[in-house]
Amino acid sequence: MSALTPQSDMPTPTTDKITQAAMETIYLCKFRVSMDGEWLCLRELDDISLTPDPEPTHEDPNYLMANERMNLMNMAKLSIKGLIESALNLGRTLDSDYAPLQQFFVVMEHCLKHGLKAKKTFLGQNKSFWGPLELVEKFVPEAAEITASVKDLPGLKTPVGRGRAWLRLALMQKKLSEYMKALVNRRELLSEFYEPNALMMEEEGVVIAGLLVGLNVIDANFCMKGEDLDSQVGVIDFSMYLKDGSSSKGTEGDGQITAILDQKNYVEELNRHLSATVNNLQAKVDALEKSNTKLTGELAVANNRIITLQGEMERIKEESSYMMESNRKVTKQDRTADGHALSEARKQLKEETQLRLDVEKELEVQIGMRQEMELAMRMLEKDVCEKQDALVALRQQLDDLRALKHELSFKLQSSDLGGKQKAELNSRLEEKTNQMAATIKQLEQSEKDLVKQAKTLNSAANKLIQKHP
Repeated sequence: MSALTPQSDMPTPTTDKITQAAMETIYLCKFRVSMDGEWLCLRELDDISLTPDPEPTHEDPNYLMANERMNLMNMAKLSIKGLIESALNLGRTLDSDYAPLQQFFVVMEHCLKHGLKAKKTFLGQNKSFWGPLELVEKFVPEAAEITASVKDLPGLKTPVGRGRAWLRLALMQKKLSEYMKALVNRRELLSEFYEPNALMMEEEGVVIAGLLVGLNVIDANFCMKGEDLDSQVGVIDFSMYLKDGSSSKGTEGDGQITAILDQKNYVEELNRHLSATVNNLQAKVDALEKSNTKLTGELAVANNRIITLQGEMERIKEESSYMMESNRKVTKQDRTADGHALSEARKQLKEETQLRLDVEKELEVQIGMRQEMELAMRMLEKDVCEKQDALVALRQQLDDLRALKHELSFKLQSSDLGGKQKAELNSRLEEKTNQMAATIKQLEQSEKDLVKQAKTLNSAANKLIQKHP
């Protein structure tokens, strides 16, 4: 504390006041904690000034809100970091009695309550963060299950209790970061619940949503039944975050563990995206197979129809030629004697000619359908080429993933901490890689079958074109 002592021979009332205030400050890592109204303010040590305090003036509300946002963001950083470190050291599934986890929920509750607009009721003003959390299911359909589960819990009677239950279920689902990102990205809807300079409406909310990604490495298990979430008092316990100056710097082992965890998160996220891509490709291949089967059936029906129409045309031509030959052989006497029969024959000939025109029109329609099927075949071949390119890209991503897995396994082997966890991580990565390789093989096999069917359809279309040039 000698650095905070003013360089003077005789202490003055002002310097004594500054020295006493500095000694009463609780140092929290690189921050100091002091009371500022109803908020606990965190400020960096560099901002401590030993100059006399100016006369108290009326502070700008926006400045106060900015300080509150910064304080809450710093507390969220400390809470998330402490929770991850303690959970990794503990090495087991966390429950609701775990103190760092309880403090994390308290900090998140304060962040969500910051800048809430007060709703006036007959009992007074009420501030609840349950309203914004209900909006998440509109942006992320997976959150609808959590919202429905919270509403079905019998012991919750207040919106605050429902909001606390929602946070716990989202953490168990390992989707809290995703839900918070979706929420802070819809500021136009949040304006109904928050003031313009609230934490969820500013960049601090985006930062906190990004920090929550690290909690995906934690396994938590909560039992909501029997837990009184309505009457809990959210008080931040700063004693959990107090550290000595000598222990403020992390060891090299902690840095390696952090790097490995970051790589693990990246690999898990990459695996999730690849799985979604493979599922989409599989769905497209199934749709193409169904469309190919339907086109094959329609082509067979069209071929049968064309053959039938050709037979009818041949029969009509034979009948017409026979009638024309018979008409030529008829003499002038026969025309006079059989005039009535000749008129009937002409009438029949006219009907047969009209029937022939109808058959020709039907044949033109069938030819148009054949051209449409050829166009569909070309589009199918183009889609197959695109799927081949997508498979090549997937193979490249699989090779990159394997290289990343080998690099990660090398780093895991070189580290002395957490051997069992590293072995499990390596086995999981190998299992996921093998599953992806098997899926890609299935896609390649389905692609080959699809190409064979396309070739069969193309050959059938070529035969059809050769029959009817």
